[in-house]
Amino acid sequence: MKEVVQSRRRRGPFQGLGQGASAQARQQAAALLEVLAGLRTPTQAAEALGVSLPRFYILENRAVQAILLACEPRTLGRQVTSESALAALRRECEQLRRDCARQQALVRVTQRTIGLAAPPPAPAKSEKNGKKRRSRRPKARALRAIDRLKTETDGVPPAGPAADEVK
Repeated sequence: MKEVVQSRRRRGPFQGLGQGASAQARQQAAALLEVLAGLRTPTQAAEALGVSLPRFYILENRAVQAILLACEPRTLGRQVTSESALAALRRECEQLRRDCARQQALVRVTQRTIGLAAPPPAPAKSEKNGKKRRSRRPKARALRAIDRLKTETDGVPPAGPAADEVK
């Protein structure tokens, strides 16, 4: 029963303070708070930390700026991250592609209804700078290798129409 009562108790306002911070960071924070509370002078705190007085003032300035940033109101709701923005853009892109395909289909139907001829097809991609590329001649290297292996092992020329077509 005691365990249940202890778990229901409120945690202190500074419970878990400094978890994950280094010992040096905790020591500096304690010295800064002592100066802000008026328990020590900045010179005494700098000596206790083993830093110069200008360095202590730099630490104090950084701490006060961090306090100010922590006091800024937080935005409510889901935060926009780069991943969520990318996902939204991808959804929008897919929607726009569907809309484009729909509009193209409507244009084709309208052209057929009116009786307009379809626009001429785009030129083939094989032309580059006005020069035509020669078509690639398919090569069946594996079939040639099989034929050579068979002729070397058997000493008999390969039979079948595939050997004549490949050459």
